[in-house]
Amino acid sequence: MARRASSRVSQRFGAVDPAAAPGMSRGETAGACASAAATPHPPSSTAIESTLGRMPVSLPRGPGVRLCLLRMTLATVCGQLVLGGFPGPSLSADYARALREGRRSGAILFKANVDGGLRQVGALAREVHALAESPLLAIDQEGGRVARLRAPALVVPPMRTVASWADAAFAEAIARGVGDELAALGISLNFAPVLDVDTRADNPIIGDRAFGPTPESCASFGVAWIRGLQSAGVLATGKHFPGHGDTSRDSHLELPVVDQPRARLEDVELVPFRAAAAAGVAALMTAHVVYPALDPDRPATVAPVVCTDLRRAIGFDGILVTDDLEMQAIAARGAIDDAAVEAIGAGCDLALVCHDFEAQERVFEALVRRAERSPAFRARCEEASSRVRRARSRARARPLDDGAILEAVGGRASSGVQAEIAQRLQA
Repeated sequence: MARRASSRVSQRFGAVDPAAAPGMSRGETAGACASAAATPHPPSSTAIESTLGRMPVSLPRGPGVRLCLLRMTLATVCGQLVLGGFPGPSLSADYARALREGRRSGAILFKANVDGGLRQVGALAREVHALAESPLLAIDQEGGRVARLRAPALVVPPMRTVASWADAAFAEAIARGVGDELAALGISLNFAPVLDVDTRADNPIIGDRAFGPTPESCASFGVAWIRGLQSAGVLATGKHFPGHGDTSRDSHLELPVVDQPRARLEDVELVPFRAAAAAGVAALMTAHVVYPALDPDRPATVAPVVCTDLRRAIGFDGILVTDDLEMQAIAARGAIDDAAVEAIGAGCDLALVCHDFEAQERVFEALVRRAERSPAFRARCEEASSRVRRARSRARARPLDDGAILEAVGGRASSGVQAEIAQRLQA
């Protein structure tokens, strides 16, 4: 099914990235346009003329070309808004094609993608970087029980333990060490740190992943972690906005509710996120959680009051990433493509679909279809795409050669930090 979906998307939208069009021959461009022009849709004349104005004067012009450029622009815009994963230690042919054609902004790596050792991870990262300029190559490298990379990479204890040392400077040094290793591997986006305040003992998913039970501790150490990662050229992601610490349910399995008044959210849950926004965090990840004080029915991921109004209220203008849309808290509500359209429309900038390639393709197609029909939704997609492109240009992580990776990951620079961690754990 994945291969049929990939073929269908290419036939419908063309396999041409408009950013690459100036380097194409007239014949290649005309052929792609002829394919795309087969299905008429009412174009936006302003968007078309703007795009035409950026094209070489030698390219053919006319209604068919205008339609092709509009559709290619939509495909490129909406492709920036989808981030997915793939199975195994190397890129699948389908995912590689999606990257090459601009239907993904990058990829997320899980344990199965990085279990083959540092050389394997480096080779995979180089392949991703070769297919997309400055891709968002993401990973969950928090420390403790959520760490995809294991030794010889830095082995970091849970964030609760790090905060218990009451040394924010050392926390920043650990995060800088993690960031340096990720950057050497070409991993540009880390879905860390957790900024949730651990206020509920029966929380099945947060616990020691949080820096502690007080908003002040979570803010202080969260900012230190963000500074450490981003000083290494890796984009940090605060999660799970606007707070997953007061839940008794796991959003991977069902939809949690945080039934706290707005004043309590302001005084507790939002404190670390405000601090992270003020510190220039590159990204925030939404929580698949209902907050009745904000929206009585919709999870934060698809609630405009959270993804537009609240993000503006805390002063955040980075990329707002959904948590995985395949999680049951969202999947149980309906089709994943509808959820993605709802999330982007609400104010998210990047739809995360971690595993199912067919679902990723459906999300991409749904975003383009809605953008074709709705000028307002197209404008929202363009805003989100602009944020994603800005973040991609900001990330400095590039995969090194194997020798340099072996020196950087678990090497001399990391060994001092690792020794200090070991000493503090034994104290």
